[in-house]
Amino acid sequence: MRPFTYERAKSPAEAAAAARTPGAKFIAGGTNLLDLMKLEIETPTHLIDVNGLGLDKIEKTDDGGLRIGALVRNTDLAAHDTVRRDYALLSRALLAGASGQLRNKATTAGNLLQRTRCPYFYDTAQPCNKREPGSGCSAIGGFSRQLAIIGVSDACIATHPGDMAVAMRALDATVETVQSAGVTRSIPIAEFHTLPGTTPNVETTLQPGEFITGVTLPKPVGGTHLYHKVRDRSSYAFALVSLGVIVQPDGTGRIAVGGVAHKPWRVESAESEMPRGAKAVATKLLADAKPTQQNAFKLKLVERTLSAALSEAKGGRS
Repeated sequence: MRPFTYERAKSPAEAAAAARTPGAKFIAGGTNLLDLMKLEIETPTHLIDVNGLGLDKIEKTDDGGLRIGALVRNTDLAAHDTVRRDYALLSRALLAGASGQLRNKATTAGNLLQRTRCPYFYDTAQPCNKREPGSGCSAIGGFSRQLAIIGVSDACIATHPGDMAVAMRALDATVETVQSAGVTRSIPIAEFHTLPGTTPNVETTLQPGEFITGVTLPKPVGGTHLYHKVRDRSSYAFALVSLGVIVQPDGTGRIAVGGVAHKPWRVESAESEMPRGAKAVATKLLADAKPTQQNAFKLKLVERTLSAALSEAKGGRS
């Protein structure tokens, strides 16, 4: 690990201002950043500790929704009574991720910002456009079984690794931020993560130094909330395919998919096919898919996982 300087921010605006320092990074739980620093994938010259900013509250909003502070730990969020009752999809997605020890440390903002687990991103001996722009993508033509099948580019086929963001996408969350000048911004979760294009190293629409202060959820939509995660082992593994599904009594609903793209994948127009069944939804949801030979199985896996979720919803289990 390389040397770095360290400070504790006293306010969100102060944290954002400090982040204008070249090479600066925010740190809270550190569950992803510290690993990347040890491997010298991330090499910040200055760390800004944001743990003391009081952004660890879960509060109801005036319009009947919920505001989740950026520093709320995953364990606390998953266990919160209102989340379990009104946003069960979010609770289930969080509990499907990582381990209890990591959930105790990981924060809401950090979870949204975690970086890909593509093996070539973690192997500094291999070219990776996400790690070193312009160096090439070793995954294209390499081992790609766990990687993206849609929204890919000639520069990158990595996936977003998280579970929480999949649920947030289905719930139409909004990310709240503050910039160094004190200007605040609200970013719909649909616009927060980006597709790789020619700049896979740019993973979100955050501006340099912009600091996440919280996430807001609109008022509950009801229905049956399900999160299905298919992975190579039953715990502490990233998704081959995951599905966040909300099904209403009339068969309509929402679907967001993880493990298939550079961002949580949702195609709202495909949701109109839900009463017709999983195959109709999957056909529209993955219409522009470009899988590799090794991960083409994900096309059918999405359909089968969705079929299982819809069958469970019809059984009335929530």
